[in-house]
Amino acid sequence: MAYEITIPSVGESINSATIATWHKKDGEGVKAGDQLVTFDTDKVSQDLEAEREGILHIVAAEGEEVAIGAVIATIEEGQVADSTGSDDGQKAAPAEASADSDANAGSEDDESVRATPVARKMAEEKGLDLGTVEGSGAGGRITKSDVIAATGDEASSSADSKPALSVVDDAKAESPSRSAEETVARTTRKKMTPLRRKIAASLVSAQQNAALLTTFNEVDMSAVMDLRKRLQDSFVAKNGMKLGFMSFFVKAVVEALKSVPGINARIDGDDVITNHFFDIGVAVGTEKGLMVPVLRDCDTKTFAEIEQDIANYAKKAREGKMQLDDLQGGVFTISNGGIYGSMLSTPILNPPQSGILGMHNIMERPMAVNGQVVIRPMMYLALSYDHRIVDGKEAVTFLIRVKECIEDPTRLLVGA
Repeated sequence: MAYEITIPSVGESINSATIATWHKKDGEGVKAGDQLVTFDTDKVSQDLEAEREGILHIVAAEGEEVAIGAVIATIEEGQVADSTGSDDGQKAAPAEASADSDANAGSEDDESVRATPVARKMAEEKGLDLGTVEGSGAGGRITKSDVIAATGDEASSSADSKPALSVVDDAKAESPSRSAEETVARTTRKKMTPLRRKIAASLVSAQQNAALLTTFNEVDMSAVMDLRKRLQDSFVAKNGMKLGFMSFFVKAVVEALKSVPGINARIDGDDVITNHFFDIGVAVGTEKGLMVPVLRDCDTKTFAEIEQDIANYAKKAREGKMQLDDLQGGVFTISNGGIYGSMLSTPILNPPQSGILGMHNIMERPMAVNGQVVIRPMMYLALSYDHRIVDGKEAVTFLIRVKECIEDPTRLLVGA
């Protein structure tokens, strides 16, 4: 009996997913609980585990975009001795025999051969029998590259690669000695991941649909750095983690939002919705793109609780286990470009929020203090905001409040 593996629903607004990585091979034996596949949506990455024991048959190859609910593989249920699907060689034989029969059938009927739609169309145009082509894709699926290799025609392509051909032709005209193969190798083309497409759409939407403006200030980090140095050992001994800069800025932002509630609001049609809670998003860069997990109820949490939340989200991001609920509901975002060495930037809003604070690297600079020039560790701060709802006076007041809390962190303890 074949058990179907489908893409589960991960949110009302998500309609499709892209197969990122198969952790098991086509025809391989799997056991209940084995990690099978990682798929990406425009919000999060998610893993699927096997719910049955048997032989895995992959339907959707890596890189394919499939609809929510689509069947991406099946498991032929049965006993599996180990993760390779073999039991002293007895279990693997049926799968091998099946593969042989599929190949033989493919010689007679191309429709029974597993191939991508583009590869099938190209083969039809070239009069190529797909049954004679060895596939290099997942589970032996025949790809466009396999068809090109089989026909020996590197210049052939389907409609989706025509722009690349024009580039090759132009390059040949400019440099006759360079072959088309060498020119093609100078570039690669791949589809954007759902997450990257979502990030791109959100950033463009923010710039098109909001009146973006950025206000700057600078903050002396001496007091926070001295406090961290003095309390770090005891903080680690008590909480099992280091006291970072981000918890100070999260707490400072909460105080600033309390002082300027207009920034803790958003526009919804002709209405202004003011939030009376303080869920702060912290931008996290990952290999797959920018994610903004949300720290809940930061006004009621201690520094240690905030640091623990940040550490948990960082681990989830590294392991690709961020959930949709982790990314929803923030009222304000903090982005720390300083960890990458950024000196100054103008961050873009995270819709539908009305404000985002950009932190930058700490640089020692000469500053005038009490009539004397002294060297201080300084950081530039940038507040980008929606000018439709936030006035310049409110933005400046917000930044000054953040500056006050960082330069005198005792204010965070007493709310002064």
